Amino acid sequence: MPQLQNLLNNIINRVNVNLREFTDVGPHIRHLVDRNRLAGFYAFYGLTQHHPLYFKFNKSCLSGTYLLGKCEVNRSIIYKSDIRGDELKRRGDVVPFGDMKIRLFQDEIIYIRDSYLIKTLVHNHSHDPENLEKFGIRNTVALHWSNIHGAPVEGCFLGPFATVDLTSAHNCVFGTYSYTQVGELVNTFVKPGQVWIRTKDFEFNYQFDEEVLRRYVAYETGKAPSGILMDYVEERKADFMPIYSSIQEHPVPVPPGASLSPYAVVKGQTRIDKNVLVAQRAYLEEAWLGHGSNAQENCYIVHSSLEGEDVTAHGGKVVHAHLGKHVFVGFNAFLHGTPETPLQVGSNTIIMPHTIIDADEPLEIPSDTLVWGYIRNADDLKQHSIALVDLEKITDGMEMGAMRFSGSGKVFADAFRGRIRHILEENGAFFDEANNAGHAQKNQEMAFNILQPYPSGDLAGLYPKLEIKPTELETIDEFSAP
Repeated sequence: MPQLQNLLNNIINRVNVNLREFTDVGPHIRHLVDRNRLAGFYAFYGLTQHHPLYFKFNKSCLSGTYLLGKCEVNRSIIYKSDIRGDELKRRGDVVPFGDMKIRLFQDEIIYIRDSYLIKTLVHNHSHDPENLEKFGIRNTVALHWSNIHGAPVEGCFLGPFATVDLTSAHNCVFGTYSYTQVGELVNTFVKPGQVWIRTKDFEFNYQFDEEVLRRYVAYETGKAPSGILMDYVEERKADFMPIYSSIQEHPVPVPPGASLSPYAVVKGQTRIDKNVLVAQRAYLEEAWLGHGSNAQENCYIVHSSLEGEDVTAHGGKVVHAHLGKHVFVGFNAFLHGTPETPLQVGSNTIIMPHTIIDADEPLEIPSDTLVWGYIRNADDLKQHSIALVDLEKITDGMEMGAMRFSGSGKVFADAFRGRIRHILEENGAFFDEANNAGHAQKNQEMAFNILQPYPSGDLAGLYPKLEIKPTELETIDEFSAP
């Protein structure tokens, strides 16, 4: 596979030019995925009447990757990733920035160049005001189960399970299991296990203990990640194999307004209610998703119930838990109960991104609570949570263990509530048969088309140069037979 090897070398060189002050990405990715596997998986894209269609692929490998919306990939390797462009901005949209309002003159497109993405989720839209029509991912390496969410990145390295959210990043390293939402970042190293949110009105910062982090997500250069989170995913990997061999109808009824991807795993006595969204690569087992709830990509809902309008963000895992209404479970959060140590989460509670709750006793989280960090028991919960009503009283800052908060607690709480409301709206949770359609409704009639790489020879693993455009409607003139 000399051409695939040349492509990999080119990506390494491009990324290293940007990250020369921080790291050499070559040892991280040169042997991380067996190149024979890159020729063994098809890519596939979704086709609906609701999403603008345009794909262009050149000198790239797309092995096992799902694509939706508008996307261009050039000189990149994208392995078993999700490039989900259903929230890209449209031509004519007006985007506010300060006192200005900027109109888009063309549809936004995801543009991936000279990058290597492994089991990575790309979603939302660009939040860079200087590049509103292009969601760019350039000279970037993103490892297993990382999330690039509304975050144009250039010259960046994302460790396993890292999330970059609503942040334009240039020449940055994001450590293993870190979460970053700070607007804009340049030449910065974000520590493994750091959860960092910053705006002009507040800043939240939490740092996982190194030993705890290694137990759940451990990473050695050039090797696949390990630890409890990785084990949980790997132990269920075989359940996905049949659904990629052939699309089969799920054994559970899908009610009006709901969408259940054929590329999701559904096991046991699972039930979904109206306006529920279950994305591809989600995993449901003995689960109940109440009205308007969702399970996004790489989410696991196992032996758990969600009462309604609950958001499980990309990579969230909920095991042996009951969630009241309107609960938010953030990116890559791990809520792990057992039959002997179940979790109860009260309504309107916010579980921060990258929170780990691994219960060794039954736990009940009160309603209207903010939760973060690492929790095993009731004492941990007291040190890693605060009632939202108390948070709103904070006007300067607070410290609780390894968490530091500064600024306005009320603005922080309101910002989260507003974002949760926006996510529910986008997912179609409030659909009422005629109005407020979202992803759950727009994904109901989706066709899937597969793309195959060259199976052998010098080009093995690479995909042919492709350009897929929408069909233009043409008027067929009537004519009379002679």
